[in-house]
Amino acid sequence: MSVPLTLLGLLEREPSHGYDLKRDYDTYFGRGKPLRYSQVYATLSRLTRDGKAVPGPVEQGAGPERRRYAITDAGVADVEEWLSEPVPPEPDLQSELFAKVVLSLMLDRPAGRYLDLQRAAHLQRMRELTGLASGGDPLDMLLADHALFRLEADLRWIDHTAARLALLTKAVRR
Repeated sequence: MSVPLTLLGLLEREPSHGYDLKRDYDTYFGRGKPLRYSQVYATLSRLTRDGKAVPGPVEQGAGPERRRYAITDAGVADVEEWLSEPVPPEPDLQSELFAKVVLSLMLDRPAGRYLDLQRAAHLQRMRELTGLASGGDPLDMLLADHALFRLEADLRWIDHTAARLALLTKAVRR
């Protein structure tokens, strides 16, 4: 996920303080991985430096000084371009799961046991996500469905690989 472009998108919606951007990012996009305040302000600094956002005047009030940031035309153009480009299809061919299976086979380690452990971990995560998906919040449901479908694909691969371990063992030990 591109944090700078996501923050720019939030700024396009409305000018905001760093605190508000963090809250909105965490609410919509940061499930399980919220942004640190330092990351928000460092990103806003870079966006300002690059002409994508501009800070407003310091606003006085209770608490620390705050600035409301607004997106520039250049920032809007970047968001528009980003939203119009497809995300590269995942996963790529450099999977840690794949690497662990192949190395287990090469090193005569129990690849089947590893696949069983990985299957159990995937199933546990799927149970957690199913709970999230049944919570009623449409955004949670959409996000959980995305993750569940990816885990289902991994499980199909795990089962397919487990069924072919003898053939794969011969292939990697030539």
